[in-house]
Amino acid sequence: MAVAAEQVGFDSLWVGDHLLYTPTGKDPIGPWEAWTSLAALAEVTERVELGPLVASTSFHSPAMLAKMAATVDAISGGRLILGLGAGWNEPDYTAYGFPYDHRASRFEEAFTIIRTLLRDGYIDFSGTYYEIRDCTLVPRGPGPNGPPLMLGSIGERMLNIAAPHIDAWNAWHDWFGNTPEGLAPLNAAVDAAVEAAGRDPSEVARTTTVLVQMSDGKGRISGGEFARPTAPLKGTPEQIADGLRAYSEVGMSHLQLVLDPITVGAIEECAAALELLDRD
Repeated sequence: MAVAAEQVGFDSLWVGDHLLYTPTGKDPIGPWEAWTSLAALAEVTERVELGPLVASTSFHSPAMLAKMAATVDAISGGRLILGLGAGWNEPDYTAYGFPYDHRASRFEEAFTIIRTLLRDGYIDFSGTYYEIRDCTLVPRGPGPNGPPLMLGSIGERMLNIAAPHIDAWNAWHDWFGNTPEGLAPLNAAVDAAVEAAGRDPSEVARTTTVLVQMSDGKGRISGGEFARPTAPLKGTPEQIADGLRAYSEVGMSHLQLVLDPITVGAIEECAAALELLDRD
């Protein structure tokens, strides 16, 4: 699927950072681990950007997460975008032994450690949740300032923590009804946080997922059983291209397509819409 996506013209590949879903009355399900998957994708692709959408800072020591990010960035030749968040799916934590409490506070400390190591290469840190002593990140990744940092959250506190430092922000389609119009209040909240941090909102790129249903799609649950029902974008290649194009009109610079189904056939079918967009 990764090779097919690169060949037909997709610009990026993303993996979710989750460990276990336990839907009521159904067998447990889960994806492959994100960072080992990203390392493999970095090797089998040449052009596309890569990233976790988004990495939970609670699943690893933050210094270790910075080490893994620098490694994947190096394997890919500088194609990593480091999406970060505090996590939300409780079974990810309880089943695998990670603390679920104080997620925003834990994120604040972890984010400080991760960005400092990736951008400066060194930190000595003592906080409430993490103690990182005399840590030097070597070898460094291919970029002098590390990979771009992207926040995946709409929480007010999370936005205020990250706004002084992030390069991009990401929304998930069920937060805004999978329509460009629904993004307006979320964009405004990001603008406010970035301005409060003393930055120009144009300095933070805006990205979002869009749920797109291809001809073989039968519906997809994204985000576990707590996800809000979302009507997918679907139709002819022209209709899909028009629907995606509308996101640029509300300030989105990058879209992550959540395809239904996730198959090589669906990826290849979506190529017709991408070709129309490339003509713009």
